[in-house]
Amino acid sequence: MAGVVLKDVVKVYDNGQKVVDRFNLDIKDREFVVLVGPSGCGKSTTLRMIAGLEEVTSGTISIGDRVVNEVAPKDRDIAMVFQSYALYPHMTVYDNMAFALKLRNVPKATIDEKVQRAAKVLMIQHLLERKPKALSGGQRQRVALGRAIVRDPKCFLFDEPLSNLDAKLRVEMRAEIKQITMGLNATTVYVTHDQEEAMTLGDRVVVMKDGITQQVGAALEIYHHPVNRFVAGFLGSPPMNFFTGKIVEDTGRLFFQEGADKLPVPAWASESMRGRIGQEVVMGVRPEGMSDKAHARFQTEDNFLNMKVTLVQPLGHKMDVYVATDSHPRAVAQTDAHGGVHAGQNMQVFFDMARVHFFETGDAGKKIVRNTHLDDAGALV
Repeated sequence: MAGVVLKDVVKVYDNGQKVVDRFNLDIKDREFVVLVGPSGCGKSTTLRMIAGLEEVTSGTISIGDRVVNEVAPKDRDIAMVFQSYALYPHMTVYDNMAFALKLRNVPKATIDEKVQRAAKVLMIQHLLERKPKALSGGQRQRVALGRAIVRDPKCFLFDEPLSNLDAKLRVEMRAEIKQITMGLNATTVYVTHDQEEAMTLGDRVVVMKDGITQQVGAALEIYHHPVNRFVAGFLGSPPMNFFTGKIVEDTGRLFFQEGADKLPVPAWASESMRGRIGQEVVMGVRPEGMSDKAHARFQTEDNFLNMKVTLVQPLGHKMDVYVATDSHPRAVAQTDAHGGVHAGQNMQVFFDMARVHFFETGDAGKKIVRNTHLDDAGALV
């Protein structure tokens, strides 16, 4: 295996559209890195440049110790798994997996050994004589993965490989891909628009928007310490709630003013927020940081807003409770599934002020202050 290094990589199409802008990333040998972001953010284009399927406008891409900008895809020693499986319908599973090795004139005995070994890892030995039309979606994806494994590549590239599967199978295959790549000690670059996939799979996650890297780090680090409002709102389901209000001072204490109500600015943020008295800022809080009085472990006498319940969604052990104020028509709190909350009622919603975030205004507003009392796993220190 080998690491992958992208240095100042830019991709501009002939029409002048810049889809990737000065992308820098050092992927270590055997590391699993996930590129995530909304449609059109440049993540698949970046993956295709690594594979050699798209030309690099400027910058360099290295695989191992070799710059591969001018190297043909077949000579880069990578294996790519696509969303569409790309299996030959007239070939058996065995022949699909063996095809690339036959083109390289690999000895027949070696081919058989590699195919059988990969089939065992993927638990598809019993499918080797079937053709793709006789397979389920999950089985086809395993075959596509097996075709990549037999090549013993320096790097595996996955381009949204689970998008065509149903939700249950997607979760199962996600775990299998992670286990398989760990067992192979494989360097892996994985592209997805699904933030849950990104968080569960990646050793590191790269969040992209409009061709620009927004943040790189471990999934939990990004989740608990997003650098801007875009990243904060992209990772998490339901996403982070955002409230726009003013920082005000009352009897020496700082508060976040939201309409007629206000919340105390926590001590860890007070010094940074004091310079913004009278200014508009955005406060972010995740749904698990908002709850009703009966179930909020983080309640104090003044850390609540009066809100109206607009919708309740039971989710087994918990409920997503959609709430609103006059200023903010939609936010999501979480409570116990038997909380007795119902649509139309007024409710005091308590906020976990130890875990709130403060951002500058705007869709991509930068974080104002990092919570140094919260570690990368979200625990108070």
